[in-house]
Parts: sequence; C-alpha cells; structure tokens
Amino acid sequence: MSFQEEFELLLRACYPLIYIATPEEERLERAIAASAERVGQRAVYTWDFVDGYQNNPNHQGVGQRNPLQALELIEKLPDQAPGIFLLRDFHRFLEDIAIARKLKNLARTLKAQPKNIVVVSTEVTIPEDLTEVFTVVDFPLPTATEIRAEVERLVSSTGQNLGEKLLNELVRSAQGLSLERIRRVLTRAIAGHGKLEPDDVELVLAEKRQSIRQTQILDFYPATEQISDIGGLDNLKDWLLRRGGAFSERARTYGLPHPRGLLLVGIQGTGKSLTAKAIAHHWHLPLLRLDVGRLFGGLVGESESRTRQTINLAEALSPCVLWIDEIDKAFAGFDGKGDSGTTSRVFGTFITWLAEKDSPVFVVATANNIQALPPEMLRKGRFDEIFFVGLPSQEEREAIFTVHLNRLRPHNLSSYDLKRLAYETPDFSGAEIEQAIIEAMHIGFSQNRDFTTEDILEAASQLVPLARTAQDQIKVMQDWAAAGRARLASRKNALSDRIQRQIQP
Repeated sequence: MSFQEEFELLLRACYPLIYIATPEEERLERAIAASAERVGQRAVYTWDFVDGYQNNPNHQGVGQRNPLQALELIEKLPDQAPGIFLLRDFHRFLEDIAIARKLKNLARTLKAQPKNIVVVSTEVTIPEDLTEVFTVVDFPLPTATEIRAEVERLVSSTGQNLGEKLLNELVRSAQGLSLERIRRVLTRAIAGHGKLEPDDVELVLAEKRQSIRQTQILDFYPATEQISDIGGLDNLKDWLLRRGGAFSERARTYGLPHPRGLLLVGIQGTGKSLTAKAIAHHWHLPLLRLDVGRLFGGLVGESESRTRQTINLAEALSPCVLWIDEIDKAFAGFDGKGDSGTTSRVFGTFITWLAEKDSPVFVVATANNIQALPPEMLRKGRFDEIFFVGLPSQEEREAIFTVHLNRLRPHNLSSYDLKRLAYETPDFSGAEIEQAIIEAMHIGFSQNRDFTTEDILEAASQLVPLARTAQDQIKVMQDWAAAGRARLASRKNALSDRIQRQIQP
C-alpha cells in the first residue's frame, strides 16, 4: 500500500492523531493537499511555532508561539467542518503535560468528526503515554517515477533533449535522495554549464554520499576489491558467481526472485568483510555499511525511528548491498529487560524486514560468535544461505600468500617459496598472513633490502595466531559447523591439514 492510499484510508476511518516523520516537509504537504482534495474536499490548516496558522485567512496567525492555542482552535471549529490540521515540529511539545492532556481529549472527540491532526517531524519521538493515541505513517523517499518527472521538469527549462541513457543514469543515481536535494544538485549542474552532462552523474553520487553520511548510521563504502582478491573460499565464490546476474531484468523474466542475502559466520580475519566488498564490486552494486550500534539512541522511540530510516534508505538505494559487520555484537544475548524493550523492538523490526522484504537489497551480515546470535536470526528465510568461514587450509594459505605477494611484488613473485610459506603457517588466518608479510617488509626495509621468504617465516614465528590464543572458542565454532548447521565456505578445512602434517615423514 502506497503512502497516498494508506493516508487516505486513515482519513476516511477518522483516525484522529497521525504522526509522519520525514525531512521533506514541502513534498509531504503537497501529498496531503492532494489527499485532502480527493477525500471530501477537506480544508488543510498548516501551523508552525513561529507564524501560527498560515494558509487560512480566517485564522491567520492563530496559535503563534502558542501550541496549546493551536489545539484549542480545532475544538472551536464546527463539529462537521472537515479539516486536516498539519502541525510542523509539534513533537517538541509532546512532553508538556497540558499538550499531552489536550491531545488525549481531542483523540476522543475527533473520532466522530471529519477532522485529523497530523504531526510532522523529522523523526519519531512519541512519549510513552501518547503511543496509544498516535498512528505512525511512513513517508518514503521519492520513487524512480517521481525522480524521473522532476529531472524532466528541470531539463525542460533548458530546452535540452536529454537522451534516454543519461536520463536513466541520473534517475538511478538519484534514488535515495530527497526531491529537494535532487533539485539542488541538478540546478547546480545546469547553472555550471547550461545543461546536464554525463559527468553530472558523479555530482549526484557525491550528493548521495553526503546524504548517507549525514544519517550517521549508514556509510557509503567504496568497493574496489574483486572476487579474485579472496584466497580460497571456493564454495562461497562459486555460490556468488552463480548469482551474478540475479538482479537483471532477464532474471525477473525467468521468474527468479531477488537474492536475499548471506550470513557469514566464523573466525576473525578469515575474509568475511573482504567478501562483502568483493560482492558489491563484482555485481556492480553500491555498498552500504551499517553499524548496528548506531541504531540505538537515547531518546524514547529514537532507535526504532533510526531502524525504519535505515530500511527506507537502503530500499530507496536498491539494488544495493547492505553490509552489516559483526552483527553478533549488536544483538548478543538481548532480553529487553535493561532498556525498556528497545533492543527487542529493533531486532524484531530488523528480522521481520529480512524475512518479508521484496526489494533488491542484498544483505551481507558477518558474525564472529555464532553462540551470541539469537536463534531467530538463523531461521531459514532470513538469508539465502549461512556460510561458515573457517581457518584456511594449506592450499588456501598458498592462494592467500599469492594474492598478497602478487599485489606487493608482482615482478618478483617467483622468488618466494609459496608452498613452504603455506606449510609453515598452520592455523594462520588471512589477516594474520597479511600481518606476517607486513612485518617481513619492515625487516627488509630496516636493512635496506627487499624482504624474502625467510623474513616472512621469521615474522610468522613471532606471531601467535588467534587459533592458539582462543582455541576453545574456535573449537566450539568448528564443531557447530561440522554438525551441519552451516554450509562450509571452503572445499577443504584446516583440520585436514593437521592430519596430513602428522602422517608426513
């Protein structure tokens, strides 16, 4: 159900108090005016704290700097006079006892009248004692159709005939921005050279990055890593490569649903985050990184509002990859007892979205401690697949050494004994292999020469891998994966290396 349909249904059903959170006041007010005209020619009264009521000549300036008086006007109007009372920034006064009491009284009387109060805010902050009387309605960011109409309107003023290819690129790049931001960036481009050009797509993307940064929840992450940069993990890479075209129109015609996402669990430093970046690069999709800890705010309702904002923004930017790093730390052992149930509500909203979303948002969640994840997260239907990323086998360690050394010394790769390096570093993760190479570079640099195989082995001998310092925790994870609760990301596991080393003379 669209916003217009839902809002008009609430008007006809005589919902007295409606709360809408959006930064797009102007666009929302146009939408409300259109709905008011369709639902019985209702008058729209707009109020703000500075100017009072503005767009009705009979009540011009009423309630100026007086929010209680703004509510009293609603009572004074004839019972059967239809009207929508749009109160800007009124959430700031909801904690006042007089305002709260007045709203509760109005909620009773307006049920039988064709009047609706609409509180417009940038975020949902409703005091607990008013949650029962307010109905929260989401106002989504502009659709591709709305963006296309706005771009065409702006271009028409220049007399330019914008090609279909450039128009599609501009619309796609602008998804996830408000109409005001789109107008601003495109007007700047037109003012700069009198028309829109292909290079202006980058201006729109820069505005999008700025917009995402301002949410302080999502980061627009540059994805330059490739699938070939991942050493090993052959099962996982095959799974991803098979789904490379799953976001195309050909896949929709074939009847394929959009891929939902992956949960990557396993030992730290084994390439889970690298995989998320490589997926976005290989599929040519924008990569959004979500820090789940930022969802939680101090004000009542703020965390839930941020969660909805994140979901709406990710869907507006789709198709995209949403990378949630270390999700286990955000929802570890939640019970909702110490935070008035905030964590439970955020978690419930999030996993419900995971199960029911039909937008092309591919979620890649990583976790280091599988025991900390709630069982609901692991249920089938949240993700397409759960992969266990364990310690690399000897063959995979050789591939990891090859990837790093080929990047650092492509002209000198043959001088390194890759097989020996892989054999001498049992239980090393990919991150620990990289650190050993960096330490070897320091050794060579300090002696004014290039680093060698021996330098890497010396550095590795000084490094204590996590597999030894956290042996018990890693064994628990390996046993969990061995029990068939997740798909193995690698065709071979590191345990087979140990057995092979023991039987070799």
